[in-house]
Amino acid sequence: MAGRLRAWAGALKRDVLALWFCYRDPRTPLLAKFLAMLVVAYALSPIDLIPDFVPLVGYLDDLILLPGAIYLTLKLIPRDVLSESRQRAETWFEQRRANPKSYAAAAVIVLIWVALAWVAWRVSAPLFGEG
Repeated sequence: MAGRLRAWAGALKRDVLALWFCYRDPRTPLLAKFLAMLVVAYALSPIDLIPDFVPLVGYLDDLILLPGAIYLTLKLIPRDVLSESRQRAETWFEQRRANPKSYAAAAVIVLIWVALAWVAWRVSAPLFGEG
């Protein structure tokens, strides 16, 4: 069972990098490019939108949302583009053996959390007699 989970996680990692290569391919349809950009940015971000320490839902994005988004995006990409991109991802991992990270995506997630905190403060301030 642990071997199957490791293989599944490795395939997800490869597919995220393959989506990055698909995004850069001119044969990829526009909607697939947009979704690939979002999925890759989120997957490579060192910060989760839902922190893992939040009970029950903390791992929801890692276990359900991200694999679902990867699957949906892969279905929108032409087979030849996906096949070439997967091969390029395999080669990349064989040569570099490093996990890519997206600090720009991390910055966007931090901005989302700041915006949510601000909205929560604006909504709750009248309830506590502030503002």
